[in-house]
Amino acid sequence: MKSIYMILSLFLAAGQLSAQPKTFFTPEDRLIFDQYLSYIGPYRHHSTDTLLEKTATFFLDKPYVANTLEITDDEMLVVNLRVFDCTTFVETVIALTRTARHEKPSFDTFLSELQMIRYRNGAINGYASRLHYTSDWVYDNEHKERMNNISAALGGTIEEKSIHFMSTHRDAYKHLKTDDAALQEIVSMEKEINRRSGFAYLPKAKITSLADRIPHMAMIGFTTGINGLDTSHMGFTFKKGDRLTFIHASSAKNRVVIDEKTVSDYCNKQQSCTGILIAAIR
Repeated sequence: MKSIYMILSLFLAAGQLSAQPKTFFTPEDRLIFDQYLSYIGPYRHHSTDTLLEKTATFFLDKPYVANTLEITDDEMLVVNLRVFDCTTFVETVIALTRTARHEKPSFDTFLSELQMIRYRNGAINGYASRLHYTSDWVYDNEHKERMNNISAALGGTIEEKSIHFMSTHRDAYKHLKTDDAALQEIVSMEKEINRRSGFAYLPKAKITSLADRIPHMAMIGFTTGINGLDTSHMGFTFKKGDRLTFIHASSAKNRVVIDEKTVSDYCNKQQSCTGILIAAIR
């Protein structure tokens, strides 16, 4: 995995990356996109959940690599269809699905969709404009009519914990370690999140009894008891017969997988997991 990151770094240093304003991607990313368009063509007019499923499974067994968005000093749209972390996998699948539904799908359309999903109000304006917290990411994308948090409608509850993990763990983030201005922007962003009335999620004790009501290919964020943090992982629900499992970029398996555990079993085995935030994709 480290070698993949080093290759990407070398591309950057050599100036061999294809680029648009505030955008980085490799020729291989462009090739994979073209392969995806050919693959998804027969399904373009199917339902959203079918498109999401076909898009997500297109990337099965792609490697898991962390921190693929942290390769440039200035904040810009980084496209990587070769390797994923849990967040970039979810963002990429949604952006590609929305691109496939366009009358004339194109790479530029995909870039626009990815930027709209990843950044607050779809605008790149520094590190803090990226939607770092899952609950904030869902909140912003609900307002952009990309998804709906259906956790409360399924019988969930409201989590009102204070969100501050990034600002209180600055050494864990490349762009915050030494940049006090960026840190203050993150602090301001966290204060804005904390002015809201929390976020809805489904406690883990309810997952099994409500599994049949949770839709196929909804985005799920695994909520956590870790102080200052809303979720610790994300993916998509995946129904296999009467079992509710999920498809995700797994750090444990080092690749994109359809997990062998049910959502409930996975959450119960994670000591810090408190439940799931569920968002239906529009």
